[in-house]
Amino acid sequence: CIIYLFKRKQATLGGDSVGSVQPSPLFANHRLQRKLPLESIQVVLEELRKNGNLEWLDKNKTSFLIMWRRPEEWGKLIYQWVLRNGLTNSVFTLYELVSGDDTENEEFHGLDETMLLRALQALQQEHKAEIITLDDGRGVKFF
Repeated sequence: CIIYLFKRKQATLGGDSVGSVQPSPLFANHRLQRKLPLESIQVVLEELRKNGNLEWLDKNKTSFLIMWRRPEEWGKLIYQWVLRNGLTNSVFTLYELVSGDDTENEEFHGLDETMLLRALQALQQEHKAEIITLDDGRGVKFF
């Protein structure tokens, strides 16, 4: 699964239910008209959870988020960019951080907002960043 996500360079892959992802290329080969049984998908998803690359979004383990990189890993990449460019004590909107020209060649460019916030929360716990409210939305200040 992680190899699939890596090749696709996807940040996340989620589902409203385990069954909703059964037809996806991750679990099905449409050319061969074969798909992985739901029970096997559950086993794969649980293994991803054990490795820290999946988070169940409900208690019934039907909705989930598969992460190509864990939030801490995304946070590390973002913070390395901040340090490399001398941007400590700088404030960015969330949009600037993942959609701005300055980050165009960075792996985190285009990262979805949910994962971005999780990455920034991880940095905030390490006292490397603070998520702030701006007039036009949310932003982050790096330390």
